Amino acid sequence: MGLFDRFFKSAEKAEPTDVETLNRELNQGLEKTRHGFMDKLFGMISGKEIDDDLYEDLEEALISGDVGVNTALELVENLRERERKDKLKTAEDLQKALAEELQARLAVPDAVLAEVPGALNIILVVGVNGVGKTTSIGKLAYLLQEEGKRVLLAAADTFRAAASEQLKIWGDRVDCGVIAHQEGADPAAVVFDAIAAAKSRSVDWLIIDTAGRLHNKVNLMNELNKIRRIIDREAPDALREVLLVLDATTGQNALSQAKAFSEATGLTGVILTKLDGTAKGGVVIGINSEYDLPVKFVGVGEQMDQLLPFNASDFASALFAGIQADEAGSDDGQSEEGTPDQEAATDD
Repeated sequence: MGLFDRFFKSAEKAEPTDVETLNRELNQGLEKTRHGFMDKLFGMISGKEIDDDLYEDLEEALISGDVGVNTALELVENLRERERKDKLKTAEDLQKALAEELQARLAVPDAVLAEVPGALNIILVVGVNGVGKTTSIGKLAYLLQEEGKRVLLAAADTFRAAASEQLKIWGDRVDCGVIAHQEGADPAAVVFDAIAAAKSRSVDWLIIDTAGRLHNKVNLMNELNKIRRIIDREAPDALREVLLVLDATTGQNALSQAKAFSEATGLTGVILTKLDGTAKGGVVIGINSEYDLPVKFVGVGEQMDQLLPFNASDFASALFAGIQADEAGSDDGQSEEGTPDQEAATDD
């Protein structure tokens, strides 16, 4: 059974408070996307005549919302085909068809972390500088420990000044051990010692921080390959995840980084940070559609527990919350902010 199953199961199989909290935080985190990208996208259709100009405007809006050029072209072509096939007549027909097309792009299997119980599992975390890599590692360690897992961190970013100290601070915050060497040490040596320590301590998960690197920096990419060779040699049976951390606020740059790193190293998934700080949540659709790269976690706030396991159906529901509410009318008289009880819980 995959890790974080309780986050992805239906409400009756999870603690109600957990489900409510996750859904509330995801809804709040996507507020800017709903009122930016989604409002613009669906607003430009409302009351308009379906013609070539409208399709061109839609294509431009999708690209600017960072769903990816190829995905934008495919979506518009699908809408044109549906107009012919389903005889779409009104702007409302097109809105509904667009919502269905976008939701279909998000209808992917939940990308949980795979785990071999009782064995060492390793997460190698990569990305450029400034995307929230070390912070995401701390939050991920917290999540794993909340699941009762034994976690060890490895400070293999020996290039950036004070990187090890930053990871140690997170280790203290989440009560998690950190293996570190002095600044400028060989990162592969850190990983070697961390694997040995993980084995001796019967650790479930070893999370390795790496130096921020660009795909065109040959030396840094070679260093990453050296780390992977150490893992292959010292822990050949360890289940391995290679997670790329991307900053959602960077839009097209995030898509470019996903492309570059997926070509340079064997990625298994993405951690998307700062989703609460951008109106361009369409980048989630772009990463999935353009590069077939699963988003495994999303950051929706600065708190330790605001790194959430990504669930495609929950994300789609949160993304289309306003639209679905408009279509449903005022069935329960509730706004996006939720019930008074939910608002009170949020204030707490």
